[in-house]
Amino acid sequence: MNEVKKISSLQNPLVKKVLLLKDKARERKKSGLFVLEGRRELQLAIKGDYEVSTLLSCETLVSEAEVRVLIDGLKRRPQLVTISKEVYQKIAYRETTEGIVALAKSKLHTLEDVVLENKNPLVLVAEAPEKPGNIGALLRTADAANVDAVLIANPKGDLYNPNTIRSSIGCVFTTTIGLGSTSEIIAFLKSNGVGIFCAALTASKNYTDIDFNASTAIVVGTEATGLSQEWLQHSTQNIIIPMRGEIDSMNVSVSAAILVFEALRQRELKGSK
Repeated sequence: MNEVKKISSLQNPLVKKVLLLKDKARERKKSGLFVLEGRRELQLAIKGDYEVSTLLSCETLVSEAEVRVLIDGLKRRPQLVTISKEVYQKIAYRETTEGIVALAKSKLHTLEDVVLENKNPLVLVAEAPEKPGNIGALLRTADAANVDAVLIANPKGDLYNPNTIRSSIGCVFTTTIGLGSTSEIIAFLKSNGVGIFCAALTASKNYTDIDFNASTAIVVGTEATGLSQEWLQHSTQNIIIPMRGEIDSMNVSVSAAILVFEALRQRELKGSK
């Protein structure tokens, strides 16, 4: 069994390290570590085969026995640390994480690691998403629809930003994610025979008039600028969600959800997935 270390000082180097990793993307990139909170997030990270290096538990909220049950699925045991409530309140983003904070090793998410095993894959592509909340919401949509992969082109945000993890409710750990440039992802999709359906205002067809039963990538851009011209040049077909109000766009995660679930609806009717 791992020896359990105890920390009660806010000045402890490990406490300072956790705070730095939470606040600084540069530190996360440099160290290859990130912070996660909560039992559900920890369980999903374990399910996603993440390596947890350190697990901190608040001694007044969770017992050592409960902690050992939580890490039972890990191949490599993390360093176990019990922390005082004062320390926990300092390093935790929210009070509903049941006394669990952990440090884990990030993944590279290269396109080479993305394998589309389904013969008619459904892929969600987002170009240049930046806001952690939007990235997290896109991942939740992908999880809910059980898409085959999420590809992020020209990523601006940090997948391991605590707000991304929190807004994804841990789906970031169990979703197949690939990162690359727009050119690289277009080449990846074409090499895998995946049709490219771009959400765009020009030369578009109503999304309900499109057959999404074959291999499909639904591609969404930012609300501010939409998709780059490179995507539109390689689009199999541009698609649009008709707007009935005064504005011409919706939140990117909402648009993605509508399009992905239309594809899913068609596939369930036809029995293609």
